[in-house]
Amino acid sequence: MTNEINFKPQSGFLYLFLLFINLGLSIYLLVAFQTPFAIITIVLFFFILPGYFIVNPNQSVVLILFGKYTGTVKENGFFWVLPFYVKRKISLRARNIDSAPIKVNDKLANPVKIGVVLVWRVQDTYKAAFDVDDYSHFVDVQSDAAIRKLAGSYAYDNFDDEELEITLRSGGDEINHKLESSLRDRLEIAGIEVMEARINYLAYSEEIAQAMLKRQQATAIIAARIKIVEGAVSMVEMAINKLSENGVVELDDERKATMVSNLMVVLVSDKDASPIVNTGTLY
Repeated sequence: MTNEINFKPQSGFLYLFLLFINLGLSIYLLVAFQTPFAIITIVLFFFILPGYFIVNPNQSVVLILFGKYTGTVKENGFFWVLPFYVKRKISLRARNIDSAPIKVNDKLANPVKIGVVLVWRVQDTYKAAFDVDDYSHFVDVQSDAAIRKLAGSYAYDNFDDEELEITLRSGGDEINHKLESSLRDRLEIAGIEVMEARINYLAYSEEIAQAMLKRQQATAIIAARIKIVEGAVSMVEMAINKLSENGVVELDDERKATMVSNLMVVLVSDKDASPIVNTGTLY
């Protein structure tokens, strides 16, 4: 397996100077002497001309000579190589993918829509140029595959026990770390460095969104009711104890049960109670 090789080409300015000298010599021989040697200098001029190339910042040029990889030029500047070299430019700049949400199935087979943001760049130009057919398309396909695998490994949410395991919705940094790790393993073959990967869109698919929304609302209502009942029981207990301790009124078990029932209805009800003033005796 071949790895990336740094190639040091010759300065293009030196050969540009030689090119102008050759051009002047060709004109001089052709006009002054009309000698056949002028043809040789003209051929040499057109031989040198295709060898020039420029490497911009955060770009590279992969050089191939007769089907053999000879190296990669990463140094910025103006250079010249033999015109027999095939020059392939590969950008080293960071690239960003904001994938459109795709429909996948989570661990519980619920259809969900998920989208990710991926920041990547080419790290090994040899792998990017020769180990895969099209490294940009390779990144797109493998990103899609990593998203589907991640979604199939976790549930969207856990309504029964939120502390049972991590989910796509509550996993946060751990889910994003799993996604980055999966993408690094998949894209290493193409010499791609994964700089960042995170979920930026997560929702139930349209066909079950309404049903799941009702389930979430029901779960929230039940949780709220539990808190209300716990608070109401504490308040009723405190009221009865205070009445007994301060000697305000003595209640038998039957009257205590009636009082507890009335207080619980008032405290737990989701509507305002209509009070009735007792103008007679206690009983």
